[in-house]
Amino acid sequence: MPTKVLSASSQKKSAKIFNLLSVIAIILMPIFPLLLIWIAASIVVYSANIYHPNPLVRRYTKYAGYRFYGFTGASLASMLFSGVLMKIAGDALTLMASIWGLGILIVVPMGIWSLYKADRERWKEMLIEEI
Repeated sequence: MPTKVLSASSQKKSAKIFNLLSVIAIILMPIFPLLLIWIAASIVVYSANIYHPNPLVRRYTKYAGYRFYGFTGASLASMLFSGVLMKIAGDALTLMASIWGLGILIVVPMGIWSLYKADRERWKEMLIEEI
């Protein structure tokens, strides 16, 4: 069977893409359509990378997915109870800022740390069989 070479740089990009775009989407969360577009596109990126031949790429994608989807699910749940939470937060703007701040505290530092770790990882070329 013919083989194909996966370059080290290609694998590194694959490992970093979900983290990078999740960090950008959370930082720019007030630009509402951008977050929704990334939620939809992230499913495609996650699906492609979770079955990558390199287990390191799968690991980086898996943990980035846990953080991003965990936060988006929790923020959706908090929106369902926004009537109750607005009484605690004071008003809707404060509630939205609190949710955004929580996302920045959860997703951004760990995403940046994962990007840093992926840069320091020893990536090697891989040979895979073409189908």
